[in-house]
Amino acid sequence: MPETVSLDDVRAARVRIGGDLHRTPVFSSATSGPGVFLKAELFQRTGSFKPRGVLNKLRSLTEEERARGVIGASAGNHAQALAYCARLEGLDALLVMWSTASPAKIEATRGYGADVDLEASGPETVFERLRELQEETGRTLVHPFDDPLVVAGQGTVGLEIAEDVPEVHVAVVPVGGGGLVAGIATALPDTRIVGVEPSSSNALSAGLAAGEPVPVAPRSIADGLNAPFAGELPIRVAKERGVEVVLVEEEEIEDAMRFVYERAKLACEPAGAAAVAALQVGKIPLESGETVVAVVSGGNVSGETAAAILARP
Repeated sequence: MPETVSLDDVRAARVRIGGDLHRTPVFSSATSGPGVFLKAELFQRTGSFKPRGVLNKLRSLTEEERARGVIGASAGNHAQALAYCARLEGLDALLVMWSTASPAKIEATRGYGADVDLEASGPETVFERLRELQEETGRTLVHPFDDPLVVAGQGTVGLEIAEDVPEVHVAVVPVGGGGLVAGIATALPDTRIVGVEPSSSNALSAGLAAGEPVPVAPRSIADGLNAPFAGELPIRVAKERGVEVVLVEEEEIEDAMRFVYERAKLACEPAGAAAVAALQVGKIPLESGETVVAVVSGGNVSGETAAAILARP
């Protein structure tokens, strides 16, 4: 694996992806604060940013790798993205999820045509199950976050931010395994990057402190951020770029989700509201006049979960 990902890699990813994915909109959000914009990745195909990295990876595979079929592990957003992009590319896909994952995300993954394995009991065991199945089947791994091609693909979010908000000073990014924040940090080399993690799912914080991936037991309502570890490559990129990381609480995530839904009219999932949560509660010190872009990373949430959060006072 390369030691890092370059801006040229991100630019090459945009060319490779071509016009098969959406360029997602950026909205101003005066109610979030002066100079705050929301990058609406929930409008991406499959409802999150994940297809960017997946499609870049799939279009870089050799014919032999493609013929073996692909495999990945995910709480749901990467699973849906890999299922969708594999169908787009005519590839057979197997997704390793866990028995308590969101039923809506499991069914959506199957709906895109992938097989789903649910033998893992939770995020802590899903990569062990992934390794078992990869050895058994010989499938080509498409990692959700610890792959330079995936990270480069996620970085195309940053290229769009730079073009749509050229005066951006701070980009605020939800963090699970670290692929998105590493990609955006690569694409925006002159911008302050702040990653936001749930306090109960702090894989990148733990990895940066240790200098290497550290297993965690993630338990956040923001299931899209429940990575059992941060990737080696994202940790390296975050360290090199001086990415800051702040933690938000479950109640703050829920408050932000309600805010984004009611005031910005964006039906995001809890993970997608994490960046807004950090801004709302003042956990990111800002200078007067700074322009901020908060990434709303996804909108894949079950109706039951959304209704319960929205109904709370």
